Amino acid sequence: MHKQGMLYISLCRVSWTGSGRLLGFLWKRNITVSCLEFLSSPVTGALSDHYGRRPLLILTTLGLMSSYAVWAVSRSFSMFLLFRVIGGICKGNVSLCTAIVADLPCPKARNRGMAMIGIAFSSGFTVGPLMGAYFAVSSRTTGNVFYQTPALLALAFSAADLLCIWLMLPETLTKEVKASSSGFGDSGDLLNPLSLFHFSAVTRTKDPPSKERMQKLQLLGLVYFCYLFLFSGLEFTLSFLTHQRFHFTSMQQGKMFFFIGVIMALIQGGYARRIKPGHHIKAVRMAILTLIPAFILIGLSWNITMLYIGLALYSFAAAIVVPCLSTLVSDHGSANQKGTVMGILRSLGALARALGPVVSSSVYWIAGAQICFLITSASFIVPLALLSTARRLKEE
Repeated sequence: MHKQGMLYISLCRVSWTGSGRLLGFLWKRNITVSCLEFLSSPVTGALSDHYGRRPLLILTTLGLMSSYAVWAVSRSFSMFLLFRVIGGICKGNVSLCTAIVADLPCPKARNRGMAMIGIAFSSGFTVGPLMGAYFAVSSRTTGNVFYQTPALLALAFSAADLLCIWLMLPETLTKEVKASSSGFGDSGDLLNPLSLFHFSAVTRTKDPPSKERMQKLQLLGLVYFCYLFLFSGLEFTLSFLTHQRFHFTSMQQGKMFFFIGVIMALIQGGYARRIKPGHHIKAVRMAILTLIPAFILIGLSWNITMLYIGLALYSFAAAIVVPCLSTLVSDHGSANQKGTVMGILRSLGALARALGPVVSSSVYWIAGAQICFLITSASFIVPLALLSTARRLKEE
């Protein structure tokens, strides 16, 4: 929840009249954090297969706490950059959470667990920006640096996370599973983008999955990357569109993201966690199909009603795709490979979130909002085609 507040505070503080400078700043911030997560997630996941989920989760949470402490005391851009570097490295803890859910033996429990992770993100997406903006404004009235109170609040949330992990979270890997782990393996398989797309770290083990299962796993990883590449690009440019076309203020932007977050949480809590095993590919296909009219409506919207209809469809799809794909991928790999598999998946998502906004924003500022949203809407045909191939493999 506290992570989402950072971007919102940045948007509140930077003048929209300097949109080029804002774009450059957000590009650098987004690329830095996503690239670091791209590098750290597979490594963190592989280490958790060998040493256990709980120790790595405690370590990464301590790292996040240190990053927020640096943010709270920072008085220069170099200190702020250090905060982002530490935070980006430790964001591999998200893949650890999905690996813990992937350890569950029951498919229904795994599906509910992935949906609950989605609900947590949606709740943070809803409440985090409002809290960050509120405390940033409060800090200014008390004479403090505007970002200090949100930073301390984020530190407090991380401390609460650590306490919950320490007191309530058991280790989900048995000693036998950890003992059977093949170790860290070749570091190139965890850092090379081409190897990550091929899930090479999973194939080069004592007990690799069958060729057919590996093909399906690689296709699902590619679907995940393509979807997030397109989705994150338009998610990034959404604030630019609403400000330029509808002159949204910071508060109106906050209300828009609140609307998106509430719908996502409702869908994930109601529909997504009740999807039956074997129906996830169908659900993902339906959700991606929904994104096509959603982005057309947003790109062509000439009034608030049309915009919010598009946002409602957008929120429905966003609530389903990532939890369902995570559930599908969690079925692959042996018990001592779940951390590696989920870490690689998260890494591919981070790479997509680094590249997608760069490409989408470039098209947005060169060709305009309508062309950007229409082209990206049509591009969702690519993950749909890959998904159809994965579905045929499953049937075979």
